[in-house]
Amino acid sequence: MEEERLSLGRNFAWTLAGNVCYAACQWGMLIAIAKLGTPTMLGEFALGLAIAAPVFMFTMLQLRAVLATDAGDEYFLGHYFAIRILGTSIGLIAIAGFVAVAGFQRETAMVILLVSLAKAAESFSDIIYGFWQKHERFDRIAIALTLRGIASLAALAATLYFTRSIAWSIAAMAAVWTLWLLTYERAGAKRVLARVSPPDRLRPDWQWNKCKKLAVLAFPLGLVILLVSLNANIPRYFVEHYLGEAALGYFAAMAYAFVAGNTVMAAIGQSALPRLARYFTLDPAAFVQLLKNMLLIGALIGIAGIGLAFWWGAAILRLLYRAEYAEYASVLTWLMVAAAVTYVASMLGYGMMAARVFRAQVPLFLAATAITALACRVLIPSKGLMGGAFAVLAGAVISCVGGGYIVFVAVRSRRSVTM
Repeated sequence: MEEERLSLGRNFAWTLAGNVCYAACQWGMLIAIAKLGTPTMLGEFALGLAIAAPVFMFTMLQLRAVLATDAGDEYFLGHYFAIRILGTSIGLIAIAGFVAVAGFQRETAMVILLVSLAKAAESFSDIIYGFWQKHERFDRIAIALTLRGIASLAALAATLYFTRSIAWSIAAMAAVWTLWLLTYERAGAKRVLARVSPPDRLRPDWQWNKCKKLAVLAFPLGLVILLVSLNANIPRYFVEHYLGEAALGYFAAMAYAFVAGNTVMAAIGQSALPRLARYFTLDPAAFVQLLKNMLLIGALIGIAGIGLAFWWGAAILRLLYRAEYAEYASVLTWLMVAAAVTYVASMLGYGMMAARVFRAQVPLFLAATAITALACRVLIPSKGLMGGAFAVLAGAVISCVGGGYIVFVAVRSRRSVTM
């Protein structure tokens, strides 16, 4: 029995609502740490995310997107869970090993490990969301994200208020994410699965031939998302190295302004991705038109963000965080310039994903990451946080230009096949 699909407009509305609420809760965590804790605490949290995120991005292999675009039902849900178990285990072991030899202070090491446990729970939620996305039930994803975000924000803020410990606060967040996965998300996925594929099960399927084939298919995407995550986090590594954890706290607080626009970008891209994939196969002209609309929205949101940062950046930073954050308003403006370019590149990324152009993305994002790292090495020691903003912009430009070229070639090749 086929699960009822929602319209593209309703899917976008649900996705936007869910992503906005979840992003607001994630931003609320930074605000809570900034107001209840110290810039150093915020820097430790940002460092934990900067270390854990690239590792898990790679081991997750973007299986959510592969699952959402698997229109031919080539793999069972259990195959995705099997690969995710292996990847998550490898990620946890790698991070634990790195922390053991890196020589971090005890509090910082604990934060990194606890953030990793939270990301491990999130990785399994990601598979469930991909399953719902494939069947265009973005309402379920939105509800799950919203309630998980509210619960984790409340747990982190309350724990930080009473304990004044960032480690205990992250532990509370990780516990909420794990409990949410095992209760609400698991039960909701089982209900949909019973309707759309009764023989399938919400458990790993260790059919090694299928799992190997799926891993090989998704491996380039793992490399791509690793490079994307590194591209976003490399400035944080250099800021922490050259300027310290407190400076990283300031930079991370401003860089999170990306999230406001990225929330809308993710809503557009995730809700349109299954349809983009079908259009690319059946109607390339419709694919191009839908992607053009997505690019236009991304550009407009980016321009609006630049205007907000330029005119009211200092007031926004003072209101959301503390007065000392407002000293870096010019850094926020340049970060929003980089964000505008990133939003357009993000839409092109969904276009590449829908066209299932995976391998060509690896050299593109390798180049973007190399440019970002080089810019950080040259600019951050001399220009401080402003140098970090310029480095983010340099990487975004490379991603945008290269992504546009790859999509253009893919569409031209598809049109030649269908003619």
